[in-house]
Amino acid sequence: MTPMSDVMVLLLTFFMLTATFVKEEPVKINTPGSVSEVKIPSNNLLTIYVERNGKVFMSMDSPQTMENLAREMIAEGKLNLNAQELEAFKQVPMFGTPLNTINGWLQSDDRNGILTKDPSAGIPCDSVSDELRIWVSAARKANGDKMGLAIKADRRTSYKVIKNVMNSLRDIDENRYNLITSLKGVEE
Repeated sequence: MTPMSDVMVLLLTFFMLTATFVKEEPVKINTPGSVSEVKIPSNNLLTIYVERNGKVFMSMDSPQTMENLAREMIAEGKLNLNAQELEAFKQVPMFGTPLNTINGWLQSDDRNGILTKDPSAGIPCDSVSDELRIWVSAARKANGDKMGLAIKADRRTSYKVIKNVMNSLRDIDENRYNLITSLKGVEE
């Protein structure tokens, strides 16, 4: 019995030390499948999420890069955050509201509920108001040329919405990005 308990403790310790935790995603994205096994960078990464209804959200991989982004937006005059709101912004797993409503969203107790249920949620990415370009440009300035860019879209998202996101990126000369998919088996 003792050797078995030793093995169990070693296995438990091994899994605890080698596990990587997935960041919470308030908006669930069901990605399309592909056979490509290209790994995206795990640090200094800006991820653009496109929900099936066309809402666009963003996240950065760490609180430090989120703070860099917020400080750059404040320096450009696009955001007006106090110290408490800046601290809250650093800790959010994902954001996606128009710039004029971000302060109210940060002060809310149900941020995830607003992202998932509010029809006005999502970063505008159309010809009238393209705030996605503003956010991505600020992220690039704040986190440097080594910052990776990835798009994670739901498989049921219309092509028109994905094209709007890609056009926004092209307008600011962001032509290198990864499309995140789930790995599916290759048919033999």
